[in-house]
Amino acid sequence: MKTIFLAILLIVISPTIGAQHMEQTNKHFWHTEKTIASAGKIWKIWTDVPKWKDWDVGLKNASITGNFELGTKGKIVSLEGRTSKFKVVEFKKGRYYTFKTNLPFGGLYVKRYLEEKKGSLYFTHEVWFKGLTARAFSKKFGSEFRKMLPEVMLKIKEIAEQ
Repeated sequence: MKTIFLAILLIVISPTIGAQHMEQTNKHFWHTEKTIASAGKIWKIWTDVPKWKDWDVGLKNASITGNFELGTKGKIVSLEGRTSKFKVVEFKKGRYYTFKTNLPFGGLYVKRYLEEKKGSLYFTHEVWFKGLTARAFSKKFGSEFRKMLPEVMLKIKEIAEQ
């Protein structure tokens, strides 16, 4: 019984713990960039939802209702015209946030976070699929999203360092 509990616990918490020490898959992947920009500049870019389309190469449009904070809800529209609702489910101002897009019997999570290491600033964009349909959705969209991520991160870096 203890082994089953530990296995379930690892499945539940693993997407956000020690991502850089895990192997990336189309179900869970991330990209980190080092920047000379300030943490405030990266944070402003990340939380200016209507401007997400300026750097996220897969988006046509994005919007939110209210201020960007825990519980904020919004919509994103893909280049193909798919509209998805999202909700900010984890938030620490100036450090990190996670938003969730509901999928049938699961969800798509996006976590963006800032880290200072040895006097340098790093910013990371992490994505994972969770739930009963995670495998199917990661198979359908994971590879495409994963391929776009480095370009997305370089665009953020370019905007922030101007």
